[in-house]
Amino acid sequence: MGKATREAYGDALRDVGAEIKDIVVLDADLSKSTKTAVFAKAHPDRFFNVGIAEQNLMGTAAGLAAAGKIPFVSTFAMFAAGRAFEQVRNSICYPKLNVKIAATHAGLTVGEDGASHQAIEDISLMRSIPNMTVIVPADATEARKAVEFAAKYKGPVYLRLGRSSTPDIFGDSYEFEHGKAVQLADGKDLTIIATGIMVAPARKAAEELIEMGISARVLNIHTIKPIDKEAIAKAAQETGAIVTCEEHSIIGGLGSAVAEVIVESTPVPLERVGVMDTFGESGKPDALLVKYHLTTADIVKAAKRVISRK
Repeated sequence: MGKATREAYGDALRDVGAEIKDIVVLDADLSKSTKTAVFAKAHPDRFFNVGIAEQNLMGTAAGLAAAGKIPFVSTFAMFAAGRAFEQVRNSICYPKLNVKIAATHAGLTVGEDGASHQAIEDISLMRSIPNMTVIVPADATEARKAVEFAAKYKGPVYLRLGRSSTPDIFGDSYEFEHGKAVQLADGKDLTIIATGIMVAPARKAAEELIEMGISARVLNIHTIKPIDKEAIAKAAQETGAIVTCEEHSIIGGLGSAVAEVIVESTPVPLERVGVMDTFGESGKPDALLVKYHLTTADIVKAAKRVISRK
């Protein structure tokens, strides 16, 4: 097991902050949890705790960006995408300011904090806003590379990060390419398209399917917006069936984004593995993934269903 993407974010932010002096970091009194405390220790003169005031957090970041700084702002995803939605939309994205929103503790794997803190709608909210780029790293390496990209990209970015540790998928030589899918396995019978923490179980599901005589292509979609339409359309054309996997509601997230692409290009059977239009609950992260059907076994079942529809 590797480390959490939020931990990789903290380390990457410290390092890229040493290189780019215009980077400033803001947090809403959660710096130990979001890992911006790592940056604060290394660069205390460029760290600002605005307190438990997430709307003010986004407004302050917008002002700093308008003054030429590169703000990275962090809080839990529920508060970044939910409580501060209006400020993200009107103060950051409308004027297309250079603010990076690194939201941690996304999805069901927040665990014991329960439904009120389990953001399973944030991808939907953020990808609906014009000018916003949405990135969901699959592991710590991809998270670090995404932070490096975001620091140099001009415009608003939403980075979705998790609380729990995730398996290592990529090595240090991995190159993050904005808006481009990463093919992790080739196959001819269907394509499994996954994002974030669901990439590891998607890859494992493909290995189990091989033993059943089913050949599955696996795509990691780290950039939800702009999404890699070409890779998705190619997968639909060549494999004829798609399963999407996300730790997010099936409404408005990766599954919806993929459905939009294929219905406009190559309509094929689609199954979506994700949270089925319900709230989460308090519990251990692994137990929640089982209860809400976000496991390798669930991906295998979805693969069999979608193939039966070809």
